[in-house]
Amino acid sequence: MNTPNPLCRGDKVAIVATARKVSPVELEPAVQLLRSWGLCPVIPDGLYATECQFAGSDAHRAALLQHAIDDVDVKAIICARGGYGTARIIDSVDFSPLAVTPKWIVGYSDATVLHSHVHTHVGCPTLHAIMPINITADDFASPAVMTLHDVLFGVGECDYRFDCAPADNAVVRNRCGNAEGVVVGGNLSILYSLVGTPSDIDTSGKLLLIEDVDEYLYHIDRMMQALRRSGKFDKLKGLIVGQFTDMHDNATPFGRSVADIVLEAVAGYDFPVCFNAPFGHVGVQNLAIPLGRVAHLEVSPTTAQLSF
Repeated sequence: MNTPNPLCRGDKVAIVATARKVSPVELEPAVQLLRSWGLCPVIPDGLYATECQFAGSDAHRAALLQHAIDDVDVKAIICARGGYGTARIIDSVDFSPLAVTPKWIVGYSDATVLHSHVHTHVGCPTLHAIMPINITADDFASPAVMTLHDVLFGVGECDYRFDCAPADNAVVRNRCGNAEGVVVGGNLSILYSLVGTPSDIDTSGKLLLIEDVDEYLYHIDRMMQALRRSGKFDKLKGLIVGQFTDMHDNATPFGRSVADIVLEAVAGYDFPVCFNAPFGHVGVQNLAIPLGRVAHLEVSPTTAQLSF
């Protein structure tokens, strides 16, 4: 598998908007951050286009992404923000140049479409990480930003050890064990929406990451059952459950927590499962995780370690 080269000072990094629209004010702190790292941010003409909630028409957004992929001087591509819209353009983009000249594609949430599609069709690693829309001038030393820097520049080992205790001090629900495999996944809602499409992810022999935000608990159950029924857990090596933030319930409670829902969906399988991993819709705590790379997962009763 081809891996993107570490970035160097002077490298060009393109910012693209594949989904919801953005403004110069929203992206300015991230532009300054990239410059402080010695990089050259590339702001494409038309990045701030608008069509309804999107950053321009589908054809426009696809063209800007295609240009960044094709430009050999661009060494990494960073999604400005998530929202919705990447699935509308994914089939119009040719990702094959990444097989010859791999470059990091960075983002999370709706960018899960890109991660899954690239992994399935190209095999080039991508980076699940904080996006410019989440970065302020006060965040430059945050865990999310620093891990983004280190992965992009190839600094040190990517070795995350974390406490799996939930914020409400509820009982940790980890299923212990060790596993090794290529890391895939991202936003659960997006993974669910890709089942049966050309961008669907192959989880056989893999470690799967999931996270989500602003969903009803019964929706989480529906999506987990869909992954189960579509065979996503049949040959899975391990499951890493990130942050499920701002969950909702109905007037008649669903009666299960996220942990309950996950463990029920994977009952009957023996792979390790860890909860409360530090990635997802958690702002500056959203650690950068390379997707498409082999990693080792070790899950204990209260902690977990993910090592690349």
